[in-house]
Amino acid sequence: MALLYKTRLRFIFLAYWFLLAYIIAALIWWFIALNTQNHQMAAYKMEQLRKDDPSFYFSASEIADTEKRKTAQYIGEGSIFLLLILTGAVFLFRAVRRQFKSSQQQQNFIMAITHELKTPIAVTKLNLETLQKRKLEEPQQQRLIQNTLQEANRLNTLCNNMLLASQIEAGGYRISTEHVDLSDLINGCVNDFSTRFPQRNFHTDIQDNLFVNGDKLLLEMAVNNLVDNALKYSPKESAVGVLLGMDNGKILLSITDEGKGISNSEKKKIFDKFYRVANMGAKGTGLGLYLTKKITQQHKADLFVKDNTPAGSNFIILFKPLSVKR
Repeated sequence: MALLYKTRLRFIFLAYWFLLAYIIAALIWWFIALNTQNHQMAAYKMEQLRKDDPSFYFSASEIADTEKRKTAQYIGEGSIFLLLILTGAVFLFRAVRRQFKSSQQQQNFIMAITHELKTPIAVTKLNLETLQKRKLEEPQQQRLIQNTLQEANRLNTLCNNMLLASQIEAGGYRISTEHVDLSDLINGCVNDFSTRFPQRNFHTDIQDNLFVNGDKLLLEMAVNNLVDNALKYSPKESAVGVLLGMDNGKILLSITDEGKGISNSEKKKIFDKFYRVANMGAKGTGLGLYLTKKITQQHKADLFVKDNTPAGSNFIILFKPLSVKR
């Protein structure tokens, strides 16, 4: 599929550049033809003049001026046409390339979303069938129920991300503003992940009573996306760090992992819609970081990623505090 797409794309671009080269060559040919005709007409008029005519020099000068004026006209008009053609060609090339890139990203998204939807559905179905057909001990039942709830939460998060992404794209989502206890919200998010993933380690340092003005649902979604990414892209035996505190008059939220990390070239792209880092070894839709970026922008906060020490990534959000209560 990818090979067919690249072959088709290469053929289209080759045809595009061939047509562009043909148009430019035709423009140059017409310029040469018109300018040659201009020189020939001037030469012909000069031949028609009689040197013993008292107005010979005046007429010759007028013919030369006309020739130069027409040459300048052809150069000016040709340059304008060439500039318009090149400008249009560059604009069209970029638009088509963006369209193909968007189309490819959407195809990748559909493939990823299909996998992301089928996996929790299959796990949930299997767990429920097991509970229905077999008489299990209480600990086994609770483990299957817990696993089913995790998959249901995963589906819920996925649906929320897709719904919010479509609303943001359509301009249909308006954030509600309220006083949000960010400390309490992040503690709740970490506790939820600790319950869902009891085998994972979380290192937390969360300062109490830090408040922001914003949409609680969106802020919770942004934090969940970052924590989920940290869990997804780091080894199971490693720890995920969650830090919340004050830094130079702003509220700093830092979420770290000990995974492979992100290269400098990828750091500029990971917040694009549908973009996923290659060779990271985990499935995803490419919506989590895109939505997190949009949410932080709507809350007038800054989001960026740095390298974690000694390995992994460190996602940081800087919020403007509403108030700091001690």
